[in-house]
Amino acid sequence: MSFVAVALKCVDLRPDVDPLAGTVRHDGRTSGFSLADAAALEWALRLGESWRLPLTAVTAGPPGAQAVLRDAAAFGVRRLVYVPADSNAPSGTIARAMAPSLRGAVVVCCGDYSADRGSGSVPAFLAGQMAAAQALGLTGLAPEGPGHLVAQRRLDGGRRERLQVSGPAVISVEPGAARLRRAPLTGLVAARRATIETAAADRTAEHRGRVHVLRTEPYRPRPKTLPPPSDRSPRGRLMALTGALSERTPPRVVRASPDEAADELIGYLKEHGYLS
Repeated sequence: MSFVAVALKCVDLRPDVDPLAGTVRHDGRTSGFSLADAAALEWALRLGESWRLPLTAVTAGPPGAQAVLRDAAAFGVRRLVYVPADSNAPSGTIARAMAPSLRGAVVVCCGDYSADRGSGSVPAFLAGQMAAAQALGLTGLAPEGPGHLVAQRRLDGGRRERLQVSGPAVISVEPGAARLRRAPLTGLVAARRATIETAAADRTAEHRGRVHVLRTEPYRPRPKTLPPPSDRSPRGRLMALTGALSERTPPRVVRASPDEAADELIGYLKEHGYLS
């Protein structure tokens, strides 16, 4: 049976960054879907209402990602599918894992980027796995007959492009493409008891698409090749290597007001070619 689907991703919307160590701490209480995914969910609801088709919400990730499915259930999405996957899995692996649950979808709505990495490549990989048409980075939609819609996409130079899309298709929308409606109270209560299907994890696809890191080393620039010193005595060679005999401007201490100190710095940078 045909249906309209929406692919959601659970991300931490307000991560905490340690100012000293630079480490990122995540909290499940601040997790949810991004504004782009919210716009995709709104368009999936509109298309389902316009075409009178059932809705399916799919997400992939660790067990905590099921929270976004319950959020989607509050808006009336009946079928919820959770696909177990690694949170750091590449986009191609996520698309391969989600594709079997989306077979038969007329249109799959996605956000144009995720709030954590923002690659926006999952919709393209998903369209490839489903052998479906793709229309990415849309700013507006106009549904026509079932499985047909007119989309608008942003181009460079302030231009716009209009596309006529026919299903099966995978589309991604920008956050400003739609504003998600408010979920009713009855939907919020019913979402707590909603049944979530768990799809079988494709371990072969996960290993096939993963890049295994064998070794990591800190970056070290290549050493600069210098000509050997011409002096034959050890003392002369040592002084040549250390630069003790080369002419250089000795350091000096400047005591001046802030304006005069700024002029001194600018003059030094111009003298050594840092400023023109």
